[in-house]
Amino acid sequence: MLLGMKQQQLVPSIDVRTLPRSSRHPTVFSLFDQLAPGHSLELLSDHDPRPLRYLFDVRRTGSFHWDYLQAGSTVWRVRIRKLAAASDSAAAAG
Repeated sequence: MLLGMKQQQLVPSIDVRTLPRSSRHPTVFSLFDQLAPGHSLELLSDHDPRPLRYLFDVRRTGSFHWDYLQAGSTVWRVRIRKLAAASDSAAAAG
């Protein structure tokens, strides 16, 4: 092990193009809920996952960060990072 080298976090990736449409959103939410705060997952889609983003805004308000990594005509890649819960942040600051 090299000193000063930070262990790189593996980012799970889900290609929702391979899933039935009816299970895409529930699968993404399930994977997100299993993440530890500060960790991310990467989503691959065949369309802009804007409807999923709206659901995150409603169901997981303030608990995620959404980054488009690729916004293309056939492939979209998004990184969704789980933020620390408000109660976790307050406890750490206290």
